[in-house]
Amino acid sequence: MSDQSAQARWERRTQRPLLALAVAFAVAYAVPIVDHSAGHSLTAACTVVEWVVWAAFAVDYLMRLALAPRRREFVRTHWTDLCAVLVPLLQPLRLLRMVSTLLLVGRRARMASQIRLTTYVAGSVTGLLMFGSLAVLSVERDSPNGNIRTLGDAVWWSFTTMTTVGYGDHAPTTGLGRVIAVGLMLSGIALLGVVTANIAAWFIARFEKDDVEERRQTEAIAALAEEVRSLRAEVARLADEREQQRS
Repeated sequence: MSDQSAQARWERRTQRPLLALAVAFAVAYAVPIVDHSAGHSLTAACTVVEWVVWAAFAVDYLMRLALAPRRREFVRTHWTDLCAVLVPLLQPLRLLRMVSTLLLVGRRARMASQIRLTTYVAGSVTGLLMFGSLAVLSVERDSPNGNIRTLGDAVWWSFTTMTTVGYGDHAPTTGLGRVIAVGLMLSGIALLGVVTANIAAWFIARFEKDDVEERRQTEAIAALAEEVRSLRAEVARLADEREQQRS
């Protein structure tokens, strides 16, 4: 119990600092892409910030693992966290650091009890739209046959891809850009499924609540009718007794 409370205290205390670090990561990831003319020193500083944020989430995972009462079960149930921590070590690509940080931020956001599903979905859509736009712009801007040259083009492409509309006016031409497209499409379908399921669950709960209220009213009416019948029978019995006494 003490181990569980220690783990819960750690997660509660580090929730906001890690989300703040995630914002810092977003800024550091976006600056060299949006400002294509950024100098070497600025780009290097942003890279350092990205690695520092990833390291902070890695330390958070190790601390939660150390505080977990059953570590094997923790590793088994948090395997996505472990993959997100290990993947950037395999290949020092900025895109991998971005994906791993998104996974870790999403995991921590789901653990926060004060974050409702609607807020989580809205944040996921915004984050995927932003990072998808930046990622595809970074790999497609210098492509000889690419047609995603500006941030506006990238945002429009990400929005149409996530909503599975796909107008075709902008499309990735590189292999990595197409991998990003597949990820955005799958994420968009998954988020759309979550939203649809949430709306359906709300309607079902609403109808069930109305049905329960209707059953309660029906039972109350039946109880009142039974009570009226009992009173009528009692009145009739008393009237018969009076008639018998008079006779």
